[in-house]
Amino acid sequence: MATFERPLDFSAAFAALRELMRNPDDTKQAFRIAQALSGNSGERLYRRFLKTDVGRAVLAERRILLDRLKDSEALQALPEGSLGRAYLDFLRAQQITAEGLVDASAQGYRRVSDLDPDRELLSDRLRDMHDLWHTVTGYKGDLIGEAALLALTFVQTRNPGVGLIALMALLRSGPLPGARRAIVEGLARGMRAAWLVSADWERLLAEPLSDVREELRLGAPPKYQPIYTSDPGVREFLAAA
Repeated sequence: MATFERPLDFSAAFAALRELMRNPDDTKQAFRIAQALSGNSGERLYRRFLKTDVGRAVLAERRILLDRLKDSEALQALPEGSLGRAYLDFLRAQQITAEGLVDASAQGYRRVSDLDPDRELLSDRLRDMHDLWHTVTGYKGDLIGEAALLALTFVQTRNPGVGLIALMALLRSGPLPGARRAIVEGLARGMRAAWLVSADWERLLAEPLSDVREELRLGAPPKYQPIYTSDPGVREFLAAA
């Protein structure tokens, strides 16, 4: 039965990185990089997750976070100002769905057929947390917001592939106003925050977003000007960088 441990695949990682730098919207490349350079980081994360009360409950109860996140009617019925409502607003504003990351990961990840059910459940849960992390941190799904969130995610997960993407974003983002500061602040917020991997997201969905941010020690959402690949001149910058 397989664990998360796997050999580093630098060739696959840098091939995917080149594609991601050309097209930052190609989310499947981020999954490929994260997997290619994960090494034993996933296994360490899994063992830490097992030591938490929430982690043990999630695995014992076979919680599928995606089932909660794709139920838009249930999310809409949550109180105004709750994390769940804010998450739904984020999806709508970015014109994405909870299932979108499932499709991207399916194209990016090489599935390990004999991965045990507990590790597979955690792997899926980590994937499905991404846009919840966007919501609680206040980072939009733009170039700066994604890079800052990846910096925070690296601190939280210690996945070298995620760290590589954040580093490349930091090195290439100089001309984007406020980008480097946001990425560095993302690192700092990740260090100050509670361990988001073991947060009880099912419970937190109904809680006021401000209370969730306080509980998770994330502080106030950052102030920055979002920059999207569709903005005038951004494609030219990416091609030249």
